[in-house]
Amino acid sequence: MERIGKLERIYIQEVLDGQFSAGNTYRTVTRLEKVFAEKYHIKHAVAMVNGTATLHMALEAAGVGPGDEVICPPLTMSSTSIAVLHANAVPVFADVDRDTFLITAESIKKVITRKTKAIITVALYGLAPQMKEIMDIAEKYRLIVIEDNAECYGAYQDHKLVGTYGHMASYSFQSSKHLTAGEGGIVITNDDDLADKLRRYSGLGYAGINGEKGRITKDDIQSPDYERHVILGWNYRMADLCAAVALGQTERMEELVEARCRAAFCYHEQVAACKWLHPQFVKDGNVHSYWTYVVRLDTEIVGWHEFRNKYLELGGDGIYAAWKLSYQEPMFRNKSFLNREKLGIYKPYNYNIVNCLNAEFLQPRLLQFKTNYYDLEEAKQQAEVLRKTIAYFNNKKRIK
Repeated sequence: MERIGKLERIYIQEVLDGQFSAGNTYRTVTRLEKVFAEKYHIKHAVAMVNGTATLHMALEAAGVGPGDEVICPPLTMSSTSIAVLHANAVPVFADVDRDTFLITAESIKKVITRKTKAIITVALYGLAPQMKEIMDIAEKYRLIVIEDNAECYGAYQDHKLVGTYGHMASYSFQSSKHLTAGEGGIVITNDDDLADKLRRYSGLGYAGINGEKGRITKDDIQSPDYERHVILGWNYRMADLCAAVALGQTERMEELVEARCRAAFCYHEQVAACKWLHPQFVKDGNVHSYWTYVVRLDTEIVGWHEFRNKYLELGGDGIYAAWKLSYQEPMFRNKSFLNREKLGIYKPYNYNIVNCLNAEFLQPRLLQFKTNYYDLEEAKQQAEVLRKTIAYFNNKKRIK
């Protein structure tokens, strides 16, 4: 199985054959959006340049602005909270669960204030948090929920597709994700008004586009009287070449996700009996899509670097650490927000005293194993290396 196959190459050639003429521009993006929406049984999909732009536009569509607070987890790629800064809003961090590694409904409730406008959930590593409980909180406090599903394609919770709980859901086609176009992103929603805003705000504020229509017509732009821009917008539109690859990947979604799940199961077989490696807990009713296979290491028994070095020595293909917690990054600690810090809206919030104790406990202990093996034998080889690594430390530490 190839990650980029014949289908993607066919669609790329179709775009190139179109010579990027005005009449052909954006047609492949439109096809991608239609197919992606159908995969999720949802009304609207709006494609953009990347998965940070999609979050930014979702926040803008939700009416988030200066002084508003947006709750998000600190244990994830910082793009989630950076998008909040792009919207001139204040990221507020809620803690995660030590077993699932995911933001919890209980921690969200603790940080809601009168300034809270939205919640961004993150389906970390391919597993969704407590979406029903979070949606109940959002309804009670009249908050918008945006699902950041950059790492989660084709997963389920309580027999419902992850991505269909929130008011909007954002996906990434960045090179490491389940589906890739090298770069790109897409937002889905069932709300017509939000879809219109997503399209218009990401398309330079053009008057002639909406949730269903991604391009203006020749008749429009060839008129000297045409007024294009009805509102401030960003130029976040996806290019047809990226859309061609993403279209092929979307049509192959199940195949590509299944490959990662197969790799994860290979690791899981080796970890099951290990007392000092604790995999991400998957509650009954949840289906994990395993962007990576992640375990919590008991560092009182084996050190993080000690484990990784031995894994590499035995032939492992590398282990990634969890990202530094967002509020521990220098940008947040120092409020280096490209002069936005001078607006005063961040003064009441001190990122140096945030205490998400579970996230702080987990971050230095997580081991992220790659699952992007499209040849199952490669995944089995890595799982065998994991078995040998576990056996080595069991013998060395005399663990029974």
